Amino acid sequence: MSVVCGIAAYFTLPDYPHSKTGSQKWTMDHDMRRLAEARMVADRVTGSVGKGSVFGGVKLCVLDPKTYLFVSTISRQRIFPPSANAQTQIFLNLFMTASYGFNFYFPTMVQGFGIGSRTISLLLTSPPFFLGAFVSFILAWNSDRTRERGYHVSAGLCAAAIGYIITLASSATAARYTAAFFYAPGAFAANALIYSWAISSLSATPEKRAAAGAIVNILGHIGNIISPYFFRENERPVYTTAFVLMLVFGVLAFAMSMGTKFYLKMQNKKLRKRTDETREVFNPYTT
Repeated sequence: MSVVCGIAAYFTLPDYPHSKTGSQKWTMDHDMRRLAEARMVADRVTGSVGKGSVFGGVKLCVLDPKTYLFVSTISRQRIFPPSANAQTQIFLNLFMTASYGFNFYFPTMVQGFGIGSRTISLLLTSPPFFLGAFVSFILAWNSDRTRERGYHVSAGLCAAAIGYIITLASSATAARYTAAFFYAPGAFAANALIYSWAISSLSATPEKRAAAGAIVNILGHIGNIISPYFFRENERPVYTTAFVLMLVFGVLAFAMSMGTKFYLKMQNKKLRKRTDETREVFNPYTT
């Protein structure tokens, strides 16, 4: 199904407003494309201008410390020299993905509760994920309305941490299943926001924005490679080591998220000072 959807997406997803490829050619009229383009320009941080080559965008992204903040955290615009910001973005996403390794073993954990038949245990895996989808939409909507990312990401991580602590502290089936309604929505909701935060912070040029999305996504999913190894067969279905490690990575992601937020707030102060001197329109990083 992933392959089928991927092929369909090639023909249905929009490209840039005035590109010759993409579904916007037949789903948007001229005025809609002009509005979309204006919004994309307005979304860029002050000083982000111009358009370059694809490889130029990749180079800007790789050299920007903010990229690694989001794979951990965020990459800088060209108006700032490379710094530790990029490294932080890479680790933020890596820590985040490592903190929800339960995604692969949750059906096994529920079956270990011994609540009922195999069919019932599989059905019981669904509610936490349904709640996770709902919370993700609500948190993303509110984050976009308030133009805030750091606290929203951190709130999800705090909810996940509560769920992990409950799981580690109790052996009762009811408590451990209830904990899933904290860590599943919290982890998934926070994860979704990191990508939009990274891309908006690395959008000096369209090419850099596109490269940032790919790099943060690919490197961040290293966490999905290592997290299955947290779950030791001899600890099934409790997986104490796994929950300790997911809690640790969640705490690290929380620290990176707040660190990125306050780092970007410092950069916004520099941007404000610059725009006051040059009379440019002030458009800050989303923090």
